[in-house]
Formats: sequence, structure tokens, C-alpha cells
Amino acid sequence: MTIGSARTLGGDATLLALACTALFIACAAGAEQESGGDPARDAWVLPDQMGGIYAKQCAVCHGADLEGAAQGPSLLAETLIHGDSVDEVVASIAIGAPEKGMPAWGATLPADDIRGLSIYILEKRVGEHRDARRGLGEPPVIPTEPISSELHRFVLRRVFGGLSEPYSIAPLPDGRILVTEKMRGIRIVSADGSTSTRVTGTPRFYDDSVLRGTTYTGSGWAHEVALHPNYEDNGWIYLSYGDRCEGCNEVSRSTGRPVTMLKLIRGRLDGSVWTDQETIWEAPKQSYLDGQENGAAARIAFDDEGHVYLSVGVFADYRGVQDLGFPYGKIHRMHDDGRTPADNPFVGKPGALASVYTLGHRNPQGLDFDPHTRLMWSSEHGPRGGDEGNIIRAGLNYGWPLVSLGVDYDGRPISYAKKYGLEFDPADLEPAKIDWTPSPGVSSIVFYRGKGFPKWQNHLLVATLGRNDLWRLVVDESGEQHTETLIEGLGRFRDIEVGPAGEVVILLEHRSGSQIIRIEPVDS
Repeated sequence: MTIGSARTLGGDATLLALACTALFIACAAGAEQESGGDPARDAWVLPDQMGGIYAKQCAVCHGADLEGAAQGPSLLAETLIHGDSVDEVVASIAIGAPEKGMPAWGATLPADDIRGLSIYILEKRVGEHRDARRGLGEPPVIPTEPISSELHRFVLRRVFGGLSEPYSIAPLPDGRILVTEKMRGIRIVSADGSTSTRVTGTPRFYDDSVLRGTTYTGSGWAHEVALHPNYEDNGWIYLSYGDRCEGCNEVSRSTGRPVTMLKLIRGRLDGSVWTDQETIWEAPKQSYLDGQENGAAARIAFDDEGHVYLSVGVFADYRGVQDLGFPYGKIHRMHDDGRTPADNPFVGKPGALASVYTLGHRNPQGLDFDPHTRLMWSSEHGPRGGDEGNIIRAGLNYGWPLVSLGVDYDGRPISYAKKYGLEFDPADLEPAKIDWTPSPGVSSIVFYRGKGFPKWQNHLLVATLGRNDLWRLVVDESGEQHTETLIEGLGRFRDIEVGPAGEVVILLEHRSGSQIIRIEPVDS
């Protein structure tokens, strides 16, 4: 099979492919990547082979828990002598330090093992804090004192709490905030946070999900809510959600279970009632899957030419990501009224979905347009390492599941190209502009535009789930130029947006009750 084959399976072939996907997802039910809600983490149920290599080869000198021993220094020190990037740790292991008694492991360990071992060490350096990274344990404590950053001082103000399994926020021009809860739908939170109102008249959202381990698995959920750029004039609100149906394709009829796929709609609010609904994008029913939506991505973004973009992540089985006839593992582009742009890169290609704008994505949970440079950016979950920041350009292939700067969950190289029989030329793949390894669990991103923090103008704010950090990045077409941690270790930052007064609004996720928080300036 060749990548980008623009092939749509039919008949028994469709049933076989989707049934395999259904079986794979069913086996993966309840699995979630600690760094960011990835349904594939435990699907493979592979032991961490890198931990075994460390215990056998490294622990005698550096300690069983990297704490150091008589023969070698701690690997948990604030700084490592030869650097703490993946490439620097790889070089340090491969070259060794013979003058200090450390052998050159490049002569005895395969290069793939050295890279996997390096990522293992860097993951340990970040720290465990497993409960906090999963949104469990004690709820986050919101600081009350001003926080000083490199360019601005700010305070955190709690707006609203008690949310259940939220995904997205959208600040309204009057200070109210729309928020989605996956299994409950859309809620309108008052500007002062004193009240909230449930939106009625939306599509049905299903609450029959099951808590497996530390995460819910299910389908038919509400995901991203976003305002049209001209919302104050036209009132349009866009919503991505899991469209769930029964008996609508061969898989559902053969299994007797519902199937689901992301769908993009828009509507308006009449008070708290959803009205004027229109479908902007939906996938062919034969592509709907029997499985969970943990890795749905589902982010919505607008450019300055009247287009809307939707990211559709990989549910679990990666075999359709490189096929233009399947909707997942893609970013789709439409006119804001749902029409297909004539200049979409795969329009007219036999078997291709005309809405596909880019392919080769795993789980792009962040998507935003920078009006200053007129570039669309995405943030994307890798497997173990290999979280990415990408500039989204028409027709490009971003490589999943063929390549990754991360490793699989057992620490071994990504090998899905061989597994699925995919032939490819690496020169045809677009490399990531930013590599976040080990995985911070990047989620939402937003380019700051507002008056509240003028020195942050056009900077990229990045929310993380696994690191529990909020970052500010200066980026250009070559990638990341500067990074500052604005808030460290607070909790799972699920979504981030800019409010009407230039305040930053964040959605902080925790099982005890998620919160909406405003970041407000104290010095501008």
C-alpha cells in the first residue's frame, strides 16, 4: 500500500477494515495516555523495555531510581553535565565518559535502544506525580498572590467550578463563557461566575460512558465550541461533537452497536436555546467507527479568508491515517458555511474526501491561526515523546504513523509502516517545527491577541495536560525561538482562550470538579 492512496474501501473490504478497527478499539477501552488522553496507550499493553535496559545496564552506577550511586552521579540533578535534550542525552550515552569510568554504550547498545533509554531517563527527570497528571488526588490550589513572569505580572481568578469532564471554553463578548462538558453538552457561565445555564435544543450527547481506570470511555460527546470571527455581527457558534448512530453502516449492523464520528455544526443562541442549526462538515457514514472518542482532537479554528478548520484525531487503529478516503488523522478545511473550497489540495482526486487539507496527524488537540504571520498552527500528541508543533499548509503529510520523534509505549521505534505495509519516501513528509520530548501532553494553543498583556502580543500560549504547565512561546516559521513557563504544575490545562478584555481564560481539568480561571494583568 502506498501512502495518500486516495482509496475508498467498499463492500466486504470496508466491513473487514472497520471491524478490525472496532476490535482494536474495544480492546483499548479505558486506556488513556497520562500526558493527554490518548486511547492507544494501553491498547498495546506493552511492558516498558527501556526500564529493563536501565535496570540492567545503568542502575549500578546511577541508582535504581536515577538518584545516583557511588560509581555515578544522580541523573535527577537540576542540570546534566552534557545537556538534557534528547539528542544530548543520546550522545552522552553513546560516547560515554571513559575518563570517568563510563563506557561508550554506542559500541554495545543498538541506536534504537539508546534513544528509547534517553527518553526514559528524561521522563523520569520530569517526575512522576501520576495522580496530578491524571487529574486525580487533591484538587489544584489556585494561587492568590500575583505571579511575576518575564514580561508581565498577573493574578489568577477563579470564575466557576464543579464542571464534569469538560473539553472546551469560548468567552463571549459580554464576558459570559460557553463551556462544553463531554457528556452533558454546552453550559453558559455568567460573567461573574455566579450562575450557569444549560443550553437546550442541541444534538443529543450521551452519558452512558464507562469509567475504566482513570478515564471515561464512550462516544457521542460534545467537544469544541468556538465563535465565528464575526460573531458580534452574525451570532454563529460552531460545535464539534461525536455524531452517534445505530444501524447506519455495515459495522453497526453486524455488531449491533452504535458507531460514531466527529461532526461539525453551527447554530445560534436564543437566550439559552440552540437554534438555526446547520451542518458544516460530516464524514460518510461508512467511515463511522465502533469505539471511543478519547483521541478525537475535534479542535476548530478560522483563518482570515472565511475558512473553518477541524482536526480529526486517530481513534486507535492507525491504518486509515494515510488514506485520503478516511476522515481521521486529518485536518479538514471548509468555507465557514460548509461549502468545499475549490482550492482544497485533494479536490477531484479519486476516492479522496474533498475536505481534507492535511494528513498524517495523530491527535492534534490544539489548532489556532496567527493573523500576524497568517499561518495556521497545530499542537499534536505523539506516542511516548514526539509531541509536535506544526505549521499547517495545504496538502502536506505530517508523517503519522510512518515516523515520529517519539518512541512507542514499550520504548521501541515506531514501526507501523512495516506493520501496515505502507511504503513512503521520508522526503515527502513534513517535519515538526517544534519537538516536545518527553511528552508534556500538549493540548490547546492560542495566539495572544488583546490589550491586557501587550508584551505577549502574537506570542503562542500552550496548555499542557501531562506537565500541568502553561507556557508562552515566541515562534516563527523555523519553530520555537523562546519559551517561558508562566504557570508551573498547577493542573491539567485542557483549554485556553483569550477573553474580550484581553484576559486569558483557562479550563483546568480535575476529577473532583474542573474549573474556569481567568489570568488577569496587574501591571498593564
